[in-house]
Amino acid sequence: MVKIVVLGGSFGGLTAALELKRRLAGRAEVTVVSDDDRFVFLPSLPWVIMGWRRPADITLRVSDILSPRGIAFVNEAALAIDPEARRVATAHRQLAYDYLVVSTGPRLAFDEIPGLGPNGHTDCAFTLDHAAKTARAWKAILADPGPVVVGSSQMVSCFGPSYELAFEMDAELRRRKLRHRVPILYLTSEPYVGHMGVGGLGNSRRFFEDEFAEREIKSLVNQAIEEVAPGEIRLKDGTRIPFKFAMIAPPFTGVEAVKPLGNPRGFIAVDQAYRHTKYHNIAVIGVAVAIAPPEPTPVPVGVPKTGFMTIKMAKLAAHSLAAEITGGPAPGPETLSVLCMMDMGQTAALMKASPLLPPRQESYTKKGWWVKGMKAGFERYFLYKMRHGYSQWP
Repeated sequence: MVKIVVLGGSFGGLTAALELKRRLAGRAEVTVVSDDDRFVFLPSLPWVIMGWRRPADITLRVSDILSPRGIAFVNEAALAIDPEARRVATAHRQLAYDYLVVSTGPRLAFDEIPGLGPNGHTDCAFTLDHAAKTARAWKAILADPGPVVVGSSQMVSCFGPSYELAFEMDAELRRRKLRHRVPILYLTSEPYVGHMGVGGLGNSRRFFEDEFAEREIKSLVNQAIEEVAPGEIRLKDGTRIPFKFAMIAPPFTGVEAVKPLGNPRGFIAVDQAYRHTKYHNIAVIGVAVAIAPPEPTPVPVGVPKTGFMTIKMAKLAAHSLAAEITGGPAPGPETLSVLCMMDMGQTAALMKASPLLPPRQESYTKKGWWVKGMKAGFERYFLYKMRHGYSQWP
C-alpha cells in the first residue's frame, strides 16, 4: 500500500488529504501531520477580532474530519524532512512515506523586527490565538480610544486582513460615535495602496485611495519597520509613529521543517503540477510555494497565496499524485488565479485577477453590498463542506 504523508491541517492539507483518499481509497494509507487539531476558517479571523464571530463559530476539529474517512491524524509538529530517506520526523516518531504533500503555511517571523508581535508591542490577525488576543486589545481601544495603526511590514505576502480591519474598525467606530477620537493609519510596505503583492488588481490603487480618502484613513506606503517600542513604531527612514493599538502583519518565511527544501527564506520551487523540482514525490501547495513577485518594489513584498489559490493547488496536486499512483492520465496545468471577497464594514469588495500576475486576461476590484452577503454565505458553505469531507465540491 502506498504511504502518503500530508503536512498541514488547514485549507491545503485537508483538501489534499481528502482528495487523495477519495481518488485512491484502499490503495493508499494517508496520514495528516499537524500540531493543531483545529481547522480554522482563516478569512473570518478579522470578524473574531471585531467581536462579530466567536472562535467556536469558525472552528472544526481536524480529527473529526479525518477519522470517519479513514485518514490517520498525527497531532504533532513536523520537525524535519529527510527527502533522500523519505521520512518525516516529529518529536515522538519517524513517519516513512512514498509521497509527501507539504502544506505547512508560513512561519510568522516576528523575530526579524524587534518588538513586533504578540510577545512584543503589536497585535496580529493570522492565527486564532493571535486573533483572540487582538480582540481584547480592540475592546480596550473602544473603552479608551487613541491612535490606531494597521498594516503590513516588509516581506509580508498576505495583505487582505489588514485592509479589512482598517475598514471594519472605521465602520465600528462610526457606529459607536467614536471615530473622531481614533485616528487610523494604514502603514504598508506596498509601493502603493491596493498593490497587494501582485501589482494591483484592476483599478485597486484608485479604489483604495478613494475609499481611504472618503473615510479619512491615512496611508503611508513604501515603508520598512526598524523596530517597535511601547507605543511607537520606528521606521527605517527615521520616522516615528505613535500608537495606542497596532495590528501589523509580520514578515513570512517557510516553516523550519521544510526550509531545507526551499530558497533562503524557506519557500519551495515547484513545477506546473506543484511537484518539487528535484524530489518529484514531494508536492508543495499554498504559502510554502515560491512565487516570484511580478516586479521589483522599493521595499520587498511577497506574493499572496490565498485560501482560494491553495485549494486549487491542492486539488491539482492530489489529482497528479493519484494519476501517477494508479497509472491514469495526468491532469493538465491550470492557470493560477485569485478571487477574494474583502469585507469593508458596511459594504465589501470583490477582487479578481486571472492569471494571478500581470499581464492578465481579467482583473478588477468592485464594491457591492451583495459581496458582504457572499462572504458570509461562503463561510457557512465552506465549513459545511469541510465538516462533511466534501473536498470534491468547488
